[in-house]
Amino acid sequence: MHDPDDDLPEASPAALDTPDARDAARWEACEEGVELLHEGEIDEAIAAFEEVALQDPQNPYAFHFLGAAHFEREAWDKALAGYLRALQLAPQYLGARVGAGQTLRMMGQPERAIRMGKQALALRRDDPDALFLLGLCYYQLGERKPAYGFLQRFLATSPEVEVRLEVEGLLNIIRGEVFPGDDDSDGDYGDPDDDN
Repeated sequence: MHDPDDDLPEASPAALDTPDARDAARWEACEEGVELLHEGEIDEAIAAFEEVALQDPQNPYAFHFLGAAHFEREAWDKALAGYLRALQLAPQYLGARVGAGQTLRMMGQPERAIRMGKQALALRRDDPDALFLLGLCYYQLGERKPAYGFLQRFLATSPEVEVRLEVEGLLNIIRGEVFPGDDDSDGDYGDPDDDN
């Protein structure tokens, strides 16, 4: 029977006895799949993560990234299963908790997603991904005040420009400055003096 520890570079069995060494080896085992995922090679990434999970069923990273790959495919049930398995193996895994929350949100279960988001904030008070998740969930539920608060806190974390612009747009909607579905069909960009 093949021992997956044999595949680790220059690692003596004693060196793998520490939790940090096992964690590093498990992370390293997922690197190829992560690279494939970043390159948009989703099917290949799924196959790579499934292989890692088969070789080491205790690897929370394999299941987390398997969830992420299925999320990209919009295979919500499989994504959620991956994230939840990662959380069974590593209950403090913040990324898996937020991933599960975003998946629940996409599945139309914002209340369950909010529980995941709040649990994530209990792990890290100002985690940007958890704040974003909670803001989106409350917005989805039409609860403007908490949505506004969480999205404002998210903006304070200095997110990437694209996400910042998206959140600023949601905040404008919440404030009533813009209405969902508004467009600029007359091409005047909101200029009341333009008679186009």
